This record gives sequence, structure tokens and C-alpha cells, in this order.
Amino acid sequence: MGLVIDTSALIAWERGMGEMPSDLPFDDTLTIPAIVWAEAMIGVLLAETPARAARRRRRLDNVMSALGIQPFTGEAAEHYAEIHAALARAGQMIPANDIAVAATARALRAGVLVGPQDESHFRRVPDLRVCVLGPKE
Repeated sequence: MGLVIDTSALIAWERGMGEMPSDLPFDDTLTIPAIVWAEAMIGVLLAETPARAARRRRRLDNVMSALGIQPFTGEAAEHYAEIHAALARAGQMIPANDIAVAATARALRAGVLVGPQDESHFRRVPDLRVCVLGPKE
């Protein structure tokens, strides 16, 4: 089993603000969903200065080269539709990009890793394991 990284965890990790949870199984592999990469690139493009943008891009490129980017596949799209319908029926919608993260995770039979502040709304998604990046000590 693996984990897909939510934007909140990617940003915390990239900024050196989070540690991997100590209770992860040794064989958990990590990957970045395409939508998370898009959100991270928005942060690069909206950086206040060119130097800050370049710094962010270098750090993110290092993470991406180590973990890779997981495309949004047809199977993920079907999971997206199922998750959206279930949450809509329950009146408990979450942000659309987070549905895409959850759908990617479910298509991979993986969990989702969120930042140290937690993204508790992911727990509304049926059949999704949620792990929280621990605070950096």
C-alpha cells in the first residue's frame, strides 16, 4: 500500500515543517497526484519574487524527481464520480481538488498524506485511509 501526498503535506514537507508519521508501514510508497502538482505550480507562479519562485521550484522539482507524479486516469475519474456522489448525497462536500486527490488515492489502493494541521474533511471520503504529517520537532 502507498500514500498520495496532499498539497498541505507537500507544502509543509517542502518548507521543512513536517515529519513523516512514525506509524507508517515500511512499504508505504509516496507519489504526487497530478492535481497536487498543479496546485504546487500555482504557488511557484504566484511567488512574490522571482528568487522565491526559483527556490520553490527547485525544492519541488527535487521532491517530484524522487516521488514522481501520478496522472489522473480513467479509473481515478470513476472514483471521483463515486466520491462526489456519496458526499453530495450526505450533504458533506469537500473541495473538488481534494476529491481528485482522494480519487487518485483510491484508484491506487493507497491512502492520502495530509499536512500537520490535518485536513479532516478527507475522513468524509468512504474507504480512504488518511495519515497526518507530524510536526517537525
